[in-house]
Amino acid sequence: MEPLLYLAARTLVALLQALPLTCVARLGRLGGALAYRLDARHRRVVLRNLTMCFGREKTAAELRALARENFRRIGENYASSIKTAAMNFAALRSRVEFAGVEKIPPAPAQPGRNLLVAIGHFGNFELYARFGEMSAGYQCATTYRALPQVSLNRLLQQVRGRSGCLYFERRTEGRALKAALQRGGLILGFLADQHAGQNGYRLPFLGHEGSTSTGPAVFALRYGCPLFTAICYRVGLARWRIEVGDEIPTREHGRARPPLDIMGDIHRAFEVAVRRDPANWFWVHNRWKTPGREPRGHPTAALEE
Repeated sequence: MEPLLYLAARTLVALLQALPLTCVARLGRLGGALAYRLDARHRRVVLRNLTMCFGREKTAAELRALARENFRRIGENYASSIKTAAMNFAALRSRVEFAGVEKIPPAPAQPGRNLLVAIGHFGNFELYARFGEMSAGYQCATTYRALPQVSLNRLLQQVRGRSGCLYFERRTEGRALKAALQRGGLILGFLADQHAGQNGYRLPFLGHEGSTSTGPAVFALRYGCPLFTAICYRVGLARWRIEVGDEIPTREHGRARPPLDIMGDIHRAFEVAVRRDPANWFWVHNRWKTPGREPRGHPTAALEE
């Protein structure tokens, strides 16, 4: 079965990369609309999440329309990400605007410093991997979770690898990531909007408590990284704008801030982004599956793990 899936996936990638980007985006939107009709399980997840967060502000008809658009956006973004991964940066710049890049401090003359950017599943989030091309002197890096099918995972990484971004498998390549951070000179993109399982900490997001990883805060404190957020907004068919937020303080009065306080700042930045364009976020993810565990007494307990 896996060889057939690989052949189908490779054919699809070749087809999408051969077509114009706007055509790819329209095909993706059609695929997303079809998925809304056929994928009842994820349709229920989206409607449940939207109702929980916006049920007091929007009518049932508005929520259904938002859910349909969310599926179309997801289809557009996934299809477009395959095409944009193969585009050179000069061509990509006509489709992607980078805003707030001036907030990022320039790379030091001597390597050693890293930057950490908390990102989420907004818009064509694979474009975050191209961010390093806007920041001279830094190497872009991020973590990912490998697919169980070895050949499909290899194909995915081949597509992603054209960006020049370094990818570290989060379950098996932790040591390699730490070694790269110790060398310095990285812009590390850290996905921070997903459910973190039973080991995550309880923190509100969009008015409801959910399990949250303190990873971005812990890494920023441990390696002394300036911490930012970045949001990818869709501004038109196959057009995006990546906005860098203000630096999030990790220290206060010379002392490390509690990781959950730092994550609260990240959440607030993400909440603003979700409310600005609700269809732009990845509502098919069950973000509030479990509330997570209560923080232990020490305010920086997560640093000790």
